[in-house]
Amino acid sequence: MTQTRPPIRFRGRSFMAMVLAPSLPVADWLDDLDALTRRAPAFFSGRPVLLDVSGLGLARTELEGLVADLAARSVTLLGIEGAAPETLGPGLPPPLTGGRPAADIALPDAPAVPAPPSPARSLVLDQPVRSGQSVVHLEGDVCVMGAVSSGAEVIAGGSIHVYGALRGRAIAGASGDPAARILCRRFEPELVAIDGLYRTADDLGEALRGQPAQVRLFDDALRVSAVDV
Repeated sequence: MTQTRPPIRFRGRSFMAMVLAPSLPVADWLDDLDALTRRAPAFFSGRPVLLDVSGLGLARTELEGLVADLAARSVTLLGIEGAAPETLGPGLPPPLTGGRPAADIALPDAPAVPAPPSPARSLVLDQPVRSGQSVVHLEGDVCVMGAVSSGAEVIAGGSIHVYGALRGRAIAGASGDPAARILCRRFEPELVAIDGLYRTADDLGEALRGQPAQVRLFDDALRVSAVDV
């Protein structure tokens, strides 16, 4: 009896990727990148990143060094744009072209002079956060009165409250607040993170999927628990 194997299935999935475009001299650009990650330690947490080296004229050894420097900073590259074909090959991310540009992502500003801590300020969003949108608010909590769609992300210095479904990415405590929490009415995230620790949808299981839930840090690990509403 001949057993028929099921046909191979292909599934498409789209992601929002951040593009890093270094400038010369690369060492100074890396210093600026380090300053950014000190202000927002979780800024690159779980983010897909492309490296655009257009116009830099890097030799292969220089490109290999830049990729290694980014890997040492926990920046994972999906691909490289703008590199000469002879500089690519084994050991480097693949070349990628044809991406559709999106809006710039707002970066946290560095204070010009040391300033005393200011009271935390909450950001309240009356509209849902739709796919492709990125909300960054490092000065306090973020409250979303609607849903956070798949492909969207919310980054908060404090806690994140979602009064609808959380289907995208929620990154709380991004300014270094381990007491931050993530709370939502329907728990269906792609990624959750607090103070640099994160878990993806594959790690979260199905026990609380679609249910009211909260995420918090406990003993240096992310814990997800049910919430009565």
